[in-house]
Amino acid sequence: MRSLIDIMDLSVQELDELTDKALDIIAHPEQYAHACEGKKLATLFFEPSTRTRLSFEAAMYELGGHVIGFSEAASSSASKGESVADTAKIVSCYADIIAMRHPRDGAALVAALNASIPVINAGDGGHCHPTQTLADLLTIRREKGRFDHLTIGLCGDLKYGRTVHSLVNAMSRYQGTRFVLISPEELRMPDYVLQTMADEHIPYTETADLDGAIPALDILYMTRIQRERFADPEQYERLKDSYVLTPEKMAAAKADMAVLHPLPRVNEISVAVDADPRAAYFRQALNGKYIRMALILKLLAEADGAPAVTLPEGLRADLRCHNRRCITQTEQELPQRFEQAKDVWRCLYCQTAAER
Repeated sequence: MRSLIDIMDLSVQELDELTDKALDIIAHPEQYAHACEGKKLATLFFEPSTRTRLSFEAAMYELGGHVIGFSEAASSSASKGESVADTAKIVSCYADIIAMRHPRDGAALVAALNASIPVINAGDGGHCHPTQTLADLLTIRREKGRFDHLTIGLCGDLKYGRTVHSLVNAMSRYQGTRFVLISPEELRMPDYVLQTMADEHIPYTETADLDGAIPALDILYMTRIQRERFADPEQYERLKDSYVLTPEKMAAAKADMAVLHPLPRVNEISVAVDADPRAAYFRQALNGKYIRMALILKLLAEADGAPAVTLPEGLRADLRCHNRRCITQTEQELPQRFEQAKDVWRCLYCQTAAER
């Protein structure tokens, strides 16, 4: 069966097909009301979520299916020390498809390697969030009418923001995409993402100046500074108010610029911006339900015929991952696995460069 761990698991053609399907669901909801009768979605959420979990549940219910699962690690056997691998094996006995969020980078891959049903990565630490990217893509298509020749500003926490990492990977595959990376030095985009853009000759600039960047943007993707990703509370307090989007700043933007945000926001977008027709973030949240409906249909349809998640060849096990958020740091029997990306060996689970 097929799973979705990273947005790069989907081809450009599949991205287009999924957004087409979501648009058809929006236009003809009655045609999909019984599409998943008799099917069960297991929502395994090891960290808090509102939009992602509820949109998955709403998506399955609107397809006529059922939902089981848990909304926090404390209410699962993880609180007793059960591994992600064992959880995936057990839940495979009771459901037809899994949507999982976990605070550890690479946890979704571990689940997919051990489950006997499709696994959807609903966010793994600061690593990837492919279904949020699908919601972003549907929003971009509905707001801008296209995916090509867009200048996209990514603002805020670009270091730990899994949503921006996935969006860069997805939009880099469309012609004419340019990125403006707006962040404090401490929260700049990880090197492995920058290297990917460089390798693919995707034009980008880095800046700390939102005011100077905003006039050129077709899309402004705001992110919050995530308290839960900081080991040092003082660093969070110093950086948390780095950017605040206000009506005054919006005055310098294009008349058709779209403002996106994966939510929740804290204070990085003033509530006064909500009345601006360019504020698309609540429409973006609704789009998340429709695109997840399309994805559930796709993975269930391919559950029997598609290949399971497999490991690439040429992996090394003699290196160590130093990322303290990697799933290998807590699941002690999980083997270290590294794949080569040009001249660097990166952890298969979290993409962090190896240390001997």
